[in-house]
Amino acid sequence: MNDDLQQFKDTYISECFELLEEMEEKLLGLDAESASREDLDAIFRCAHSIKGGAGAFGLTHISSFTHTLEALLDKMREGEMQASQDVVDCLLRARDVVYQMVVAAQDNSTLPDGYGQGELAELKAFCEQAGAETPSLAAAEPTQSDAADQGGVYHIHFKPQTTMIAHGNEPLLLLRELASLGKATITCHTDNLPTLDKIAFDECYLWWEVELETDKPRSDIEEVFEFVEDECELIITEQDDSAATAAPAAEEASDTLSAATAAPTAKAPAAAASPAATPTATSIRVDIDKVDRLINMVGEVVITQSFLSAQVRDLPPAAFSELIHGVEEMMQHTRELQEAVMAVRMQPVKSIFSRMPRLVRDLAAQLGKEISLEMSGENTEVDKTIIEQLSDPLTHMIRNSADHGVEMPDVRAAAGKPRRGTIHLSAEHRGGRIVIEIKDDGGGINREKVKQKAIEKGVIDPNANLNDEEIDQLIFAAGFSTADAVSDVSGRGVGMDVVRRNIESIGGFVTVENTPGQGSVFAISLPLTLAILDGMIVRCGEEYYIVPINSIIETLRPEAGAVRRVADGTHVINVRGEFTPVLYLHHLFDIKGAEKDASKALVVLVESGIDQLGIVVDELVGQQQVVIKTLEENSDPVAGISGATILGDGKVSLILDIGQLARLNNKQNKNAANADNDNQEDPENAGTGVA
Repeated sequence: MNDDLQQFKDTYISECFELLEEMEEKLLGLDAESASREDLDAIFRCAHSIKGGAGAFGLTHISSFTHTLEALLDKMREGEMQASQDVVDCLLRARDVVYQMVVAAQDNSTLPDGYGQGELAELKAFCEQAGAETPSLAAAEPTQSDAADQGGVYHIHFKPQTTMIAHGNEPLLLLRELASLGKATITCHTDNLPTLDKIAFDECYLWWEVELETDKPRSDIEEVFEFVEDECELIITEQDDSAATAAPAAEEASDTLSAATAAPTAKAPAAAASPAATPTATSIRVDIDKVDRLINMVGEVVITQSFLSAQVRDLPPAAFSELIHGVEEMMQHTRELQEAVMAVRMQPVKSIFSRMPRLVRDLAAQLGKEISLEMSGENTEVDKTIIEQLSDPLTHMIRNSADHGVEMPDVRAAAGKPRRGTIHLSAEHRGGRIVIEIKDDGGGINREKVKQKAIEKGVIDPNANLNDEEIDQLIFAAGFSTADAVSDVSGRGVGMDVVRRNIESIGGFVTVENTPGQGSVFAISLPLTLAILDGMIVRCGEEYYIVPINSIIETLRPEAGAVRRVADGTHVINVRGEFTPVLYLHHLFDIKGAEKDASKALVVLVESGIDQLGIVVDELVGQQQVVIKTLEENSDPVAGISGATILGDGKVSLILDIGQLARLNNKQNKNAANADNDNQEDPENAGTGVA
């Protein structure tokens, strides 16, 4: 396949995924009482568009399958088949088959023999139930005349408007689909072709005449041009009786395809339109790799700008005022450039939210529950990289709410609740981050059951004294599950701990609010992007680290004795009567030359979800926007570190992962407490007078 045709195929496949997403959304909203002709027409158009493009690229298995799918949808449009639960389920399964076929076409892979035959048989059975023979690509569809049913030889006059290509319709694909209907002789006319200097790449100047010998009905020919009816001059005449049929054919083309009348001069060709009247496309498709390269280059510009800023910082203002002013201007423009480029990668969360109604529908049927899904904030935008990594965690959490949260209908009724439970999925921007909430009106987390299961699995000590919040957090422990039996939905203990790890890997955190008997709310907080970060540069010894600005609560210099070590080995600081765990950065990363006396250093109070932590550092260097570089390409992941960056002076600085640091600190202090039971003086508190 040549490059141009491959590009068209890639565009077709991309459009297929969009059409299949729309089809699923429309199908999920169908029911026998409220199914409208408008919705059924929209679903039919999706199937028809996929079928037409498949024929153009020789994907006959997709074309054949969607032809049968399209036939059942047509029965529903004509009122011959109701949108019952069984029919909608069948259509959803058929949609899934087409999806996998498109994926295989994208990957140039092969599906197993017989794939989709069960779903195809279901479609045919429903078509037969509607009182018609099962359709096939080889069978002619009912038309108005016996002659049309038998096919024949047709002359097709096809003259696109110049704007057809700009509107996303490729004439050559239509001709390819037309040729797939039989034996075609195609003549191309170039009389409207302008001189080379006046040719526009997105305008069509050619037109065609086709002699088509086919056993297909006339309606199949008309279907090829169905979605370009307003953008072409089209005349279809049957050669066997052209004198009698030319005028009716032209009239029919005018009525059904909004094309020209039989006389070509009856409608002025679009080529005569002035250039000013030509519509301009408002969007283009861009390969994501090109966007990534652009973002990487902007990142390098940010680093260079930081270097220049560092160089001019110590220059005397009087002598270099214009240079300093120019660098400041560059800083502003660089930030604006970075924001504009990052906006290109921003996508609405609708792309993953749209998968959840189908998931909830299937789970409700599988679990024997009645569940409705409500969604809001689907147009909230976030970086594409985050969206790609959010799908699995969000799926886990929706499954968790459906299985463990929402009760069985009889249980809900006995508790005075509606039999149908509700899961609400929402997204919004809060404080420079995106927050996604999964809220259900179920029974909430059974804390007694959770605690008992945690004891049985050895997650906690039987004598552990946990508050409600700490018990709720146990559901994120590795291998933890309260399911009584393993099923396809839950019970394997590989859900919520995976959710937390995946969310933290992209700089986020998960919190939970639980009201027993009324439901629970899980909140996922995520950064808007993984490319650029506003951070605070801190020094510890001779090393420099970046603390994310949106994690910082405050910075303080503790008084002597303010940092203490408690019984479980944790170091804490008393801030206005509240005790917060303290992490000595030099101890965790074995940094030489750092200040060990907390009262002579600084404590940066940070938070990640419900976790708060005081990080002991030597100095605050300043705030800076930095470009995030991943470490995985050059080394194994480092606990407590989310990435690295290059500072203005060329030094490499590591970016701290606040959530991981909080858990590392707790684990380290508890290990130290177990290893040191002799109440020896704590070397980290030298100078504070605290043992």
